Amino acid sequence: MKKVMTWVLAATLICGATIVGINLTACNDAHDENTAKVESTELIRTSQSWDGVELPDYFQGRPELVAVKYVFPAGQKLGWHHHVAMNYGVLVQGELTIIGLDGKTKVVHEGEAVVEMVGTIHHGENRGKKDCILYMFYLSQKDLPLAVQHPEITQE
Repeated sequence: MKKVMTWVLAATLICGATIVGINLTACNDAHDENTAKVESTELIRTSQSWDGVELPDYFQGRPELVAVKYVFPAGQKLGWHHHVAMNYGVLVQGELTIIGLDGKTKVVHEGEAVVEMVGTIHHGENRGKKDCILYMFYLSQKDLPLAVQHPEITQE
């Protein structure tokens, strides 16, 4: 059943991309040659989180896709947490530093995509002088938390 669900999800994504591609092409063809065309740039394609660990298999059952906009004011950080579901995002403003409990660090720059750790404790912080804006996309299921907080950890 798990393989079937994976194939169904993959087929849905491929069909959706094909339909969007056809619509975008038709839309572009309707304009004259002097009009700007729609561009697409793949930001990331990976099966690993930013620390090099392989992502887990998809959950079985109905997926719930969640998109969240985070704004990190300059100098602020999130508490220690871990994710149950896979998630990835794009930093659209500023610079964000992600730190694993094991000391691994990843600096995400404006315009870059990042695939978060799953099941590994970490936190993010804005060490810069301007706000960070991060859009995250979670591949979750109903009633699963986006993050599990670890307030007992006081390591800085």
